[in-house]
Amino acid sequence: MQGLTASSKIVLLVFVLGMAGAAAHGRKRIVSSSSDEPCTKMTLYLHDILYNGVNNTRNATAAPVTKPTALSTSHWSNGTFFGMMVVFDDMVTKGKALPVKKEVPVARAQGFYFYDRKEAYNAWFCFSLVSDSKAYKGTLNIMGADLMAKETRDLSVVGGTGDFFMARGIATVSTD
Repeated sequence: MQGLTASSKIVLLVFVLGMAGAAAHGRKRIVSSSSDEPCTKMTLYLHDILYNGVNNTRNATAAPVTKPTALSTSHWSNGTFFGMMVVFDDMVTKGKALPVKKEVPVARAQGFYFYDRKEAYNAWFCFSLVSDSKAYKGTLNIMGADLMAKETRDLSVVGGTGDFFMARGIATVSTD
């Protein structure tokens, strides 16, 4: 997302406390033995392919819905895109590579982010990981500040549905 590249990847490392898990013949709630220990640790790759007005719209999974504000005259000098909002529907995979033609992604990341700092890259994310795979069914809701200058950033897991019913925890994000 930095510099509005045509394609960027975000790595999501999700620690979820009190998350429900899928059982072979139904669903059961998995509860951690310790309040400090995550019930589930998942490493997922979110593939954000931003439409920038030039690249192919068929492959794009994200698009700006606003332009940077008039306050963002700094946009042209340092490229922070202050005030711009982007809506996305990104593929989420277990591996770093985009899935091949008929391969089904693990989930979809659906939501938005907006650039909220004039001096440097900084964004605020709000999205749901929507999963309808063999491993998981349901949504995992994630939101928070993405301090892009840092190597890793923590976003809040604020809830979920299905196998992720009432999930809470953190999603550690890094840009690949």
